[in-house]
Amino acid sequence: MKAAIYQGNQTFSIEEVPDPEPGTGQIQIDVSYAGVCGTDVHGFQHDVVPPGTIMGHEHSGVVSAVGEGVTKWKKNDRVVGGGGTHPQGVLPIFFRVPRYNYGTDGFSKYQSGGGYGEKLVMEEWAPLPTPDNISDLEAALCEPAANAMRTVRRSRIKTGDTVAIFGAGPIGLFCLQIARASGASKVFVVEPSPVRAKAAGKLGADEVIDPTKDDPIERLVTLTGGFGPHIVLECAAAPTTLQQALKSVRRHGRVVLIALSWDSVLVSPIDWVSMEIELITTYGYLSEDFQVTLALMSSGRIVMDPLISPSEVQPLENIQSVFEDLLKPDNIVQAVMKP
Repeated sequence: MKAAIYQGNQTFSIEEVPDPEPGTGQIQIDVSYAGVCGTDVHGFQHDVVPPGTIMGHEHSGVVSAVGEGVTKWKKNDRVVGGGGTHPQGVLPIFFRVPRYNYGTDGFSKYQSGGGYGEKLVMEEWAPLPTPDNISDLEAALCEPAANAMRTVRRSRIKTGDTVAIFGAGPIGLFCLQIARASGASKVFVVEPSPVRAKAAGKLGADEVIDPTKDDPIERLVTLTGGFGPHIVLECAAAPTTLQQALKSVRRHGRVVLIALSWDSVLVSPIDWVSMEIELITTYGYLSEDFQVTLALMSSGRIVMDPLISPSEVQPLENIQSVFEDLLKPDNIVQAVMKP
């Protein structure tokens, strides 16, 4: 099969490699689409992915072969590459390792998704069936949407809460839709990129704030009657956005941090400690988050347009330039590869 192999030094090569064969209790999947996750870009940017890895954990496809003992799937079944209920006693690595550190453990113990290849193998329990009313392209983006689902659920949002989102990348745009579906009365987005700001507007943001033109803290406080939002979701990982999130949330409000900044960021507790706010972190998702996300996608309450369209899908041969462009994604919302 054809696959994009990470060689180290921010370099991919397209190679022919043996097809992965399903073992007992496993299925082989022909990959339809693979989304490019920000964590993959981080691994590329900081050159921490082990050479020889086939990355790509946001994917959809079709079952092409089943291993011994598999009863849940048959050939030609459409699947979403994740969200299956873990067997008893099996949890993601970041729940199993007591002191899991994404910066040091996330790639040194990297379980390659394999989506940047034509075929991959998964455990029988791991994927979910793709609903008939969801395309393979849409299904490939269920995984980042599931991360957003966990972010919003961790915020303990209540009906009528006001929500601010820093960053209108894929996670931020999914958070926008999920916050709406969860009962937010107003959702404000802070985003400097015109392309991403436009996407946020199309998805129903009550106001999109350009932080290069307006002070986002002052604007968010004004938009909420002088109090600040009940919930702020930090999805940007810019040098100033965590401090801005903490300073803009209202008294006893909650800030949820999903953005993965690899650099130290400056915060000034004196500006917000007296507000008795909560800072909540989140990483990844549970099976139930993925399953709820897929249900909302099927019902039309989470949509992929304007995040991605078929015309923006890139062939695997373009993966090098796609990753280089995503190092500064001002003109890109979501990149998707077609193996």
